Amino acid sequence: MKNLEAKTVLITGGASGIGKIMVRLLLERKAKVIIWDINQEKIDETIAEFAHKGSLTGFTVDISIVDQIQATALKVKQEIGIVDVVINNAGIIVGKYFSEHTTAEISKTMEINANAPMFITKEFLGDMVYQNSGHICNIASSGGLVSNPKMSVYAASKWALIGWSDSLRLEMKQLNKNVNVTTIMPYYINTGMFDGVQSKIPILDPEAAAFTIIKAIENNKKMVTIPGYIYRFTRLGQAIMSINVFDWFAGDVLGIYKTMEFFTGRKK
Repeated sequence: MKNLEAKTVLITGGASGIGKIMVRLLLERKAKVIIWDINQEKIDETIAEFAHKGSLTGFTVDISIVDQIQATALKVKQEIGIVDVVINNAGIIVGKYFSEHTTAEISKTMEINANAPMFITKEFLGDMVYQNSGHICNIASSGGLVSNPKMSVYAASKWALIGWSDSLRLEMKQLNKNVNVTTIMPYYINTGMFDGVQSKIPILDPEAAAFTIIKAIENNKKMVTIPGYIYRFTRLGQAIMSINVFDWFAGDVLGIYKTMEFFTGRKK
């Protein structure tokens, strides 16, 4: 099991949702935590709430902008040092039919959900490879396993994230580097991001989901779905069922294809 005590952990989207919960869980494990978030006010609130628990620093950064990622990464290295663990947690969703998406919405979703984790990891991976120690944890989605109406662009971004993340894991293995990569694929989490979603499958409790992610890092897990049966169901179902039968089972029996009908998302 990986011991996170005294490790420097950077988490994007760490000032709200499961990111904020993971900040607390990491501080309780005596890790040194760095928050990256676009909302300075929420960063300040999180630091005020948790600073007594340990070492906590925040940086305001828009991860859809590569120049900001690079400049902020340089500041982190200069002011704090080598980052041992990166948790690519930040994400967005626009819940509507693809034909209703604007070009800006498509670009922003892909920039934040798919491109940013790669650009962020690129900034810190070199140090991990050099010291032959580190961990990258990418928070994808079960939406990267199962197609879903009104999630087309979000699904595209998460399918991309899963493919890159696990390829990176294999590259580190081929290079004989002790840099672990964990890909997390959760179902809907009750954080406000998916407000309005109606699901026959239970929506995840944020505290439990965050705890599962931290335990996955500690145990060097490779790919984790939350709940665990999601991966087995999708892979087995897609392997043995025709597309029409799988659509019937996922859409009519489990109701997955209707979960986004009343989606509103987090209130701004």
